[in-house]
Amino acid sequence: MFNTPVVVFDFETTGMSPTYGDRPIEVGAVRIENERIVDRFQELMNPGFRINGFIESLTGISNRLVAQAPPCETVMARFADWIGDAPLAAHNAGFDRKFLDAELALIGRSRENPMACTVLAARRLFPESPNHKLATLVGHLGICTDGTFHRALADAEMTGQLWIAMTDLLRERYGLDEIPFTLIQELTRIARAKVDRYVRAYADRQASSLASTNTP
Repeated sequence: MFNTPVVVFDFETTGMSPTYGDRPIEVGAVRIENERIVDRFQELMNPGFRINGFIESLTGISNRLVAQAPPCETVMARFADWIGDAPLAAHNAGFDRKFLDAELALIGRSRENPMACTVLAARRLFPESPNHKLATLVGHLGICTDGTFHRALADAEMTGQLWIAMTDLLRERYGLDEIPFTLIQELTRIARAKVDRYVRAYADRQASSLASTNTP
């Protein structure tokens, strides 16, 4: 069995969009290889201005904490080195992608890593869940948690476990030996009603390929 290694990450930020001047105040990430978390990354960062009371209350990250943290530029350079060229995943990836790309641009770097959204994938693979917020999926799937949300590493850990649950489902339901990152990406782009037929056809192609490889 082989699954593509993936980095699952999460930002806590000063607001909703870098377009309006918002910046990250914390990044957390986990590296997953063959259905196991094998490494972690977490750092607070100083956005260069005060964060508002709502963000302090939501995240528990205070102005005192970020004042003592290194600037965003320093942390993002370290984070970019840590992720390397690994495929990336995030819950509501459009949000985190905007901040990642904006911060990398500020330090003269860019992202070529492919990215997948676990919200979109979970909608296809766990349609029975009441909704697809991270907290709801954690409860629905019985993912172990200490109840901490809106901290970057805790959210990345839970999203990482969600990623593992999705690859487990694909492996067990469809008998897949290999679950490439591109398969998860493709599932996020097709209609929910077509997912089962698409994955069964993919599994048939994989089985045929393996059979032909093993034929003397």
